[in-house]
Amino acid sequence: MEIRVLRYFLAIAREENMTRAAKYLHVTQPTLSKQIKQLEEEIGKKLFIRSNYSIKLTDEGLLLRKRAEDILSMVDKTMEEFQALDDITGGDIYIGAAESESFSYFATAAKDLQLQYPNVKFHLYSGNTEVIAERLDRGLLDFAIIVQEVDLSKYNYIKIPTSDTWGVIMRKDSPLAKKEYITIEDLIDLPLIVSRQGITEDYPKLFKEKLDQLHIVATFDLIYNASIMVKEGFGYALSFDKIVDTSENSELCFRVLKPELKTNMYIIWKKYQVFTPIAEKLLSKMQQHFNDR
Repeated sequence: MEIRVLRYFLAIAREENMTRAAKYLHVTQPTLSKQIKQLEEEIGKKLFIRSNYSIKLTDEGLLLRKRAEDILSMVDKTMEEFQALDDITGGDIYIGAAESESFSYFATAAKDLQLQYPNVKFHLYSGNTEVIAERLDRGLLDFAIIVQEVDLSKYNYIKIPTSDTWGVIMRKDSPLAKKEYITIEDLIDLPLIVSRQGITEDYPKLFKEKLDQLHIVATFDLIYNASIMVKEGFGYALSFDKIVDTSENSELCFRVLKPELKTNMYIIWKKYQVFTPIAEKLLSKMQQHFNDR
């Protein structure tokens, strides 16, 4: 299975049209058709359903598309790493991060590096810890910024010197907005929009045996869309402070939970990882930055 043919396959999957894909790839349509036919014969599965107007992926094609995207991401990242070995003036750094106001600590270190090496480029991927850690394990990221305890058997880490405070995001016209803080009893009968990661990692520490009594109406990975649901009166969102606009002009407000629930944030990377020169510079910059705190 050649890398070039995988690129051909992804172009067809994206364009859903053989003629447009051939034009994009600067090859003839017969050449492209021949390459895809050989790929289907090599795999032993039909990858496309062809009609007069478009080309759609089969179930096997959808699986190959996901694998091909991962393979090509790894190939491209590997080529960038080798090209960067002799070029310390810049390069590409891949970061996966959970949503948190504490991300500003990383952003400060990244800015310092960018001032020193103007050609550095950062590629940010957002998601929950499970998604981010999976990309890190597959070698698609240099660093991950997570909001749960670190698996010390797999990763080295830097602990960010602040923690995130959990609370409730609600409309300002909600009766609970008049309260200084929100208790467990306040939440029992409310329609709650909750973090999927929080359900397994954080909420059991606070709610304990009452966790099963929560009326959960929606779950989320990232808070922005959940905050829109709160604006529409769909429910109340459990989230960290300072990552949704709750300023004077916002329709929303944040009230802290009592008893207090905090979550630590870590920058992690795989043990024995070999960094590009520019990623090594970022690691040194972060270590220096956090040691000065």
